[in-house]
Amino acid sequence: MSTAINCRDYVFCLTTDEQTSSPKFEVNPMAWQRPDGRQPCELRHHSFEPNFTRFAPGSVLAKCGDTQVLCNVSITEGVPRFLLGSGKGWLTAEYRMLPAATQQRQERELLKLSGRTQEIQRLIGRSLRAALDFRLLGERTITVDADVLQADAGTRTTAITGSFVALAYGISRLLEQGILERSPLTRQIAAVSVGLLDGEPFLDLNYVEDVAATVDFNVVMNQNLGIIEVQGTAEEGSFSRHQLNQLLDFAETGIQELLISQRQAIANWESLLTNN
Repeated sequence: MSTAINCRDYVFCLTTDEQTSSPKFEVNPMAWQRPDGRQPCELRHHSFEPNFTRFAPGSVLAKCGDTQVLCNVSITEGVPRFLLGSGKGWLTAEYRMLPAATQQRQERELLKLSGRTQEIQRLIGRSLRAALDFRLLGERTITVDADVLQADAGTRTTAITGSFVALAYGISRLLEQGILERSPLTRQIAAVSVGLLDGEPFLDLNYVEDVAATVDFNVVMNQNLGIIEVQGTAEEGSFSRHQLNQLLDFAETGIQELLISQRQAIANWESLLTNN
């Protein structure tokens, strides 16, 4: 199976290994490169380091290029008032950026959260709630803490992708302890950024590219490439339907690779995903 993705001055051919479902790229020579030497359809190097902290049931250090996000998952008995007596659980998320995560120190958000922070943590919560059957969780609350240690763009998408791995480890801990009889994980979730630079699509923008992009998208999908959320805007001017389709094609390509990396990072993955 192959999908041709046309980029300026060359053509990418995404092929899929039938045994591993791992995407492979065949790239014709090109006259120019991205600042870090990647191809337009290429993700930054990414990794998930599980059990990064000691006390959280699920803890993962997620890295995407120079972006690093510590993703911790805590699980407590009880639910918000609007769910009391429903038999269903809940998931909420908090997102923060450490003061020294960027080149210039940022003030800590203490008494009042910025609009950006509130938007991102709501996105993380919505995205991860799409992974769970809350009836199987019971009246328990999962809290996801995503703390950006170092930022080079893509912090929200890295937070979502890494937090899913932490969530899987947290659920695994509950199963091992006998608190849950069945895993409430019903979907796998990953996210990536895409954008237009000089009218052409690019996958997984770093900071330099994010600043220069005329269009910037964040895309969240499940393991079936069903869309959970798309956030996108033209920083200046507009973009065409054709360009939108190109961006979504690039996002699918990147998310497929991230989904594989997530599964490789979760030791008992096969036993955690529950079929509806």
